[in-house]
Amino acid sequence: MSKLKKNLIAAAVLMAGFALAIGSYLLLAPDNRNSGGLDVQPAAEALPVRDTSHRLTEPKKSELTFVEFLDFECESCGAYYPAVEQLRKEYGDRVTFVARYFPMPGHRNGELAARTAEAAARQGKFEEMYTKLFTTQKEWGESQEWKESVFRGYAKKLGLDMDRFDADLADPEVAGRVQDDKRDGLGLGVQGTPTFFLDGERITNPASYEAFKALIDARLSD
Repeated sequence: MSKLKKNLIAAAVLMAGFALAIGSYLLLAPDNRNSGGLDVQPAAEALPVRDTSHRLTEPKKSELTFVEFLDFECESCGAYYPAVEQLRKEYGDRVTFVARYFPMPGHRNGELAARTAEAAARQGKFEEMYTKLFTTQKEWGESQEWKESVFRGYAKKLGLDMDRFDADLADPEVAGRVQDDKRDGLGLGVQGTPTFFLDGERITNPASYEAFKALIDARLSD
């Protein structure tokens, strides 16, 4: 089998997987269930990205900033996750990818997952926990049971100092950090997850990986 044919097959598999995710989770419509959740008010001067925001890539010369307001328990976010990771691999040396918390109402463990990621960030392990939470979402998401013990297990696997992790998880400043992201999102008109911004402009969620890639290519060519 030629190298070109192998590459085409791999690309077809990737696109098929993303198409299946769209069909399964209705990616064109963000998850916007409205019971429970964080009760916060929109930021008076909301920004899509701040100096303290978590950057998944930091290119030497950034040509574009890609921001996602996300909920680790959101099925649509989980469906988009492989595409975002592929975009990171392709454009990480040119585009700054930023992840911001926006735990949605109706998700029992969404806010806890965000605090888990933030507690991990305090030990320099945000990206590792971000990856862990999305790649295991089917194991803990959409549950009405409190999953703190599950998240503590992830922290142990990542080699975190557990005494410090537990203290940070309960720290009001960590909860406040999550709330600050949500305030910015609300102030920017975010109503569901995932919501994406390119250089501060909110975009309609692309219907396919190819559409997402084309949109970024167009921005980079401007």
